[in-house]
Order: sequence, then C-alpha cells, then structure tokens
Amino acid sequence: MSDLYPSEVSHSIVGARKRADHDSLHAQLGALSEMDAPALRAEWRRLYRSHPPKLLRRDLLELGVAWKLQERVLGGLSAATKRQLDELARTMATKSDLTKARKVTLKPGARLVRAWGGETHEVLVVEDGFQWRGATWRSLSVIAREMTGTHWSGPRFFGLTGATTKSVAAAGTEGHDDE
Repeated sequence: MSDLYPSEVSHSIVGARKRADHDSLHAQLGALSEMDAPALRAEWRRLYRSHPPKLLRRDLLELGVAWKLQERVLGGLSAATKRQLDELARTMATKSDLTKARKVTLKPGARLVRAWGGETHEVLVVEDGFQWRGATWRSLSVIAREMTGTHWSGPRFFGLTGATTKSVAAAGTEGHDDE
C-alpha cells in the first residue's frame, strides 16, 4: 500500500466501506423476512423514531423498514422528487384530484417518435397542434388513427400516459409490418 498515492488510498477505503455497507444492507434485508411483527415494530421505532401505525399489516411494516434501511445506505429521494410529492400533496389537499397535476404538457419543438407498420413516424409539437408528414394536425388521436387505420388515444399511442401497456407495445409490432 506504500506505492499508492493518498487519493488512491482514500478511494480504496471508501470503496471497501461502500461494499461493506451494501453487504450489510443485503444481510439486513434478508433478515427482515425472518422477523416477527413485534420485532419489525421495534425496528420501525428504531429507524423512524416513532411508533408505526397501529393497524399496519406485517408486510407493510417490512416494506417500511426495508425502505428506511435502503435509504440510509443508498440515499433517499432526490430534491426534485420531494418537490413533486409536495406539489401532489398540496393538490390533493385543495382539490382532491390529481388529474391536472399528472397531465403531460408538451412544449413546441418537442418530437414524438413512434414505430408503426414497419416505419418510424416523427411528430413535431407546434404552437397550434402537431406536424406530421408536412401537415398540421390538431389532435394526436387523429394522427394515430391515420397511422393505424383504427381508433387510438393519441397520448396513449405515443406513450405519453402511464396506461401504456405491453399490449400497446405488442400491437405496434405484431401484424403491421406488411402495411
């Protein structure tokens, strides 16, 4: 170790600590499944410094303890995620409706790309709608219908909603390559 520079020594020590922390975390997470509910409640109190909710099921206790253990070793939520959660909580407190908070807003200049029928389609977001194949369209759903020949939710077709599923992805490739 005398041939190493001080920075190399500190990096190897930090790396060894990280490996040890990860190994310890793995062992702690594995032990959770063996713990009974009272032991999980005690671990919750130790980690959160408060009592767990009274009627919390054992599986949720285990998840809560696992989250806290991982947070300590791997880090918690990013500042951006915390801000987004705060915004969602404020929206729920005032409106009890998250639909507006979850809506995707496309800015002019954004490009949406979708493979369909053996070709790649590119849609450009413009001020007054969407450009596709040299024409301006008011709706993504109309563009999706023109591409596929069937009715689609435009946002879903272009992957802008969380409702996009394997069946949508599969429908984009199965049986449409010969069109």
